Amino acid sequence: MSASFQCISPVDGRVYVERPLANESAIETALAKAAAAGAGWRATPLDERRAILSRAVIAFTAKSAEIAQELTLQMGRPIGQTPGEVRGFAERANHMIAIAPEALADLQPAAKDGFRRFIRREPHGVVFVIAPWNYPYLTSVNAVIPALLAGNTVLLKHSHQTPLCAERYAEAFRAAGLPEGVFQFLHMTHADTEAAMRDARVGYVAFTGSVAGGRAVQHALSDRFIGAGLELGGKDPAYVRADADLAHAVENLVDGAFFNSGQSCCGIERIYVHDSLYDRFVDGFVTLTKQYKLGDPTAAETNLGPMVRGQAADFVRGQIAEAVQQGAKALISVQDFAADQAGSPYLAPQVLVGVNHSMRIMNEETFGPAIGIMKVSGDDEAIRLMNDSEYGLTAALWTRDADAAARLGSQLETGTVFMNRCDYLDPALAWTGVKNSGRGCTLSSVGFEQLTRPKSFHLRVAT
Repeated sequence: MSASFQCISPVDGRVYVERPLANESAIETALAKAAAAGAGWRATPLDERRAILSRAVIAFTAKSAEIAQELTLQMGRPIGQTPGEVRGFAERANHMIAIAPEALADLQPAAKDGFRRFIRREPHGVVFVIAPWNYPYLTSVNAVIPALLAGNTVLLKHSHQTPLCAERYAEAFRAAGLPEGVFQFLHMTHADTEAAMRDARVGYVAFTGSVAGGRAVQHALSDRFIGAGLELGGKDPAYVRADADLAHAVENLVDGAFFNSGQSCCGIERIYVHDSLYDRFVDGFVTLTKQYKLGDPTAAETNLGPMVRGQAADFVRGQIAEAVQQGAKALISVQDFAADQAGSPYLAPQVLVGVNHSMRIMNEETFGPAIGIMKVSGDDEAIRLMNDSEYGLTAALWTRDADAAARLGSQLETGTVFMNRCDYLDPALAWTGVKNSGRGCTLSSVGFEQLTRPKSFHLRVAT
């Protein structure tokens, strides 16, 4: 009998999903089918590939209510927020479908007498996508849809916390008429996942997860000369300048810090505020945070659900307690959030002041609903502190001066610079990170470059 795994719902601790793990035979069959399907899919005209994938997006969104409900039960995000992931999935997929003809077109250098020259983007073959639980559709769609558009076949390994997401992909692709073997998913152990990455039939790996997970991917591929896209952790900062719209900054940064219980790679994890606004910003931030409703994420009034598991919540509790012991001040009373209990995945939001960069809450990824706020004297200090991190995924600047934002943004060591917003991916822009936030790129026309390889044609014309 095959081994299996269970998805334990953070909502109530029950076993929500149980599935068998793929055995060696199933993995070999999937790899063989993916490799065999590659030639036919690659030869399929791009317009036909686009039509099939457009039908898949329609089939997927047609079941948005069911998908949102099961997503809440798998990972705990409030039901009022999970439909946004389905909408985001469609936005990104449709954008990549729309730009594919231009992005995948042959590159034509300047004409040269007697020669026909062009660069063609060729698929890697089998693209192995390894996706996390925190945004299970929004992370995976960044690779799955563009990889298929580019003529690759795809093998998806999803988190054991969100196994139904992989199955929803398969359901939508079947409804759209995607040829057999072009997309498959497998529920796999870590050891089998690493073994699959080493398989010669895999031509590219797209991984989203922790820094430790990214290192494991690199180690697994150390004897192979294939590419790997790594979207890893973050400790994303925000800077509120003296000229910021204070109310707008407070409202959006509270949301940026606590949406999805802070379990976002690009969520705001540390805030720097100009000293002229600091006291009013903190007061407003605390006032709004106290209005959050922590509880059952299936209830319409809840806007802060549980973290994915009790251990994750206790990790954040540990960061908070340690910071307080080191001199920080916690401004939110946990007693005001009755659902918060030690060992429970239900964790009250927390706002800390009196923090500094010697504290883990300011230098280590938190991935939970806790935020540290520091006062700064101006731009130079803010930029220095924002760059004082091993991570570099996004950074948010809050100012009325777009020229200043562009100037400061050029000094930030980060993949994306926001002005007056945060925690959002624009599919027309490259999604990328620096330092320990990873390497490679998804989305935009640049994202297709990761999922293809250039092939040059140098043809001498007979005279």
